[in-house]
Amino acid sequence: MAGSHFEGGEIIMNKQNFHTTIHPLMKQLLLFLISISLAFSGCANKNGIKSAIPVKIIFDSDLGPDYDDVGALAFLHAMADSGKVEILATVASNKHELVAPAIEVINTYFSRPGLPLGAPKTNGVNLGSSQHWADSIVAKYPHTVNSTNDVRDAVEVYRKILSTQPDNGVTIVTVGFLTNLNNLLHSQPDNISPLNGSELVAKKVKMLVSMAGKFPEGKEFNVFMDSTASAYVYNNWPGQVIFSGFEIGWEIRTGLRLIKSDIKNSPVKDVFRISIPLSAEDKDGRMSWDETAVLIGVYGTEGFFDTVRGNIIVNPDGSNKWENDSNGKQVYVKQKMSVKDMSTFIENRMMHIPIH
Repeated sequence: MAGSHFEGGEIIMNKQNFHTTIHPLMKQLLLFLISISLAFSGCANKNGIKSAIPVKIIFDSDLGPDYDDVGALAFLHAMADSGKVEILATVASNKHELVAPAIEVINTYFSRPGLPLGAPKTNGVNLGSSQHWADSIVAKYPHTVNSTNDVRDAVEVYRKILSTQPDNGVTIVTVGFLTNLNNLLHSQPDNISPLNGSELVAKKVKMLVSMAGKFPEGKEFNVFMDSTASAYVYNNWPGQVIFSGFEIGWEIRTGLRLIKSDIKNSPVKDVFRISIPLSAEDKDGRMSWDETAVLIGVYGTEGFFDTVRGNIIVNPDGSNKWENDSNGKQVYVKQKMSVKDMSTFIENRMMHIPIH
């Protein structure tokens, strides 16, 4: 099928010749056929077994200080277009004024402008991008939110969504600070739900996937920047937690194929095009920390990673260490699939062309 390819039962639309070699009428027909295929093909795991139920995901991001969040969000939208994921909300754990507008830019590009947005209304981290990619895409692409201050309290978004979802039905993927989840766990019964935050999480959340920590020990940005929230969440989360640590994403580089492609008018491409040349350490592509967390949220770990079971310990200085425990509710992942193959797998999804 020109202009697209099948991978693991999914249609990933990212061939460079899609916009250049297909007659406009044929392109319209192709897009129609692909949309029909997506509607009826269901979702297939790596064994080819189809599941009609998409993974329901809330994406919690500190988008701004780094730009792998953008790659992760693009990956997530690609999975939603393939019917493998239902995105319930995209919330910010970073209070910087451009975070919510930039998230909405990406959501709008992928034809989901109405996704719920939220941000902390308590004290929290406020960090922007020194590479000026966020202000660039906000200036260039459509959005309706002008400032992160204008969106709803992330706790309200979480409580409203979780209260309406099936029990044990939601996966939370957090690729930033733990501020929102800390506030959620501390939330009290209200007119949204008679359950407190911890009870609501225990009832509705299947799994928390967290790009955080360095394993088996170290100091990592997401844990460190709001270490009080990190310690509380990981000590008190009532369900399963899967960590993709700093050491995983560091090895997996993506973005070069994306910026060399002929994809046009893409804020995802623009972010990587602007940012990669500004850092010598990105000459082989940007580290893909956040994309690995989304991968786990969608596919799980089997075939991609090995796991070590136990519990994270967040130290007072914001560093972390690990305590092995065969009965622990937490795991961290270790690379299993080759780094090269995983980089390709991730970037294919980052390069997905939206289906309108």
